[in-house]
Amino acid sequence: MLALIKTKFVLKTIETGKNGEEQAVAFLKNAGYTILHQNWRFKHLEIDIVAQRNNELIIIEVKTRATDFFGTPESFVNKDKQRKLLKAAHGYIVTYNLNVEVRFDIVAIVTSTNKVYHIENAFYAGLG
Repeated sequence: MLALIKTKFVLKTIETGKNGEEQAVAFLKNAGYTILHQNWRFKHLEIDIVAQRNNELIIIEVKTRATDFFGTPESFVNKDKQRKLLKAAHGYIVTYNLNVEVRFDIVAIVTSTNKVYHIENAFYAGLG
């Protein structure tokens, strides 16, 4: 019984994350961003959304939570996650042989209130 509950919880979490990413893409497109890739992988790392706007490459982490009772969604993008995103972004730049300015954003979604928060320049390369 416990395994079934865990399985349903994991499936619900995956579904929430997928829905959040779809909502984030729609939000970003509406704000004038061009979506280049979703769920782009480099080795074992993943970038949720790679976008472009005004000749700038934007690496976007999407965090979706049902509520903010345990903290805001963006507060779950810790230093370890930031390091992983930096490595993945480097992999993206090398893979596509790019010479562009890069920005790291977070799109935080709280489904209970249907709020989408776009945090530009959420963190910087080389800090932390």
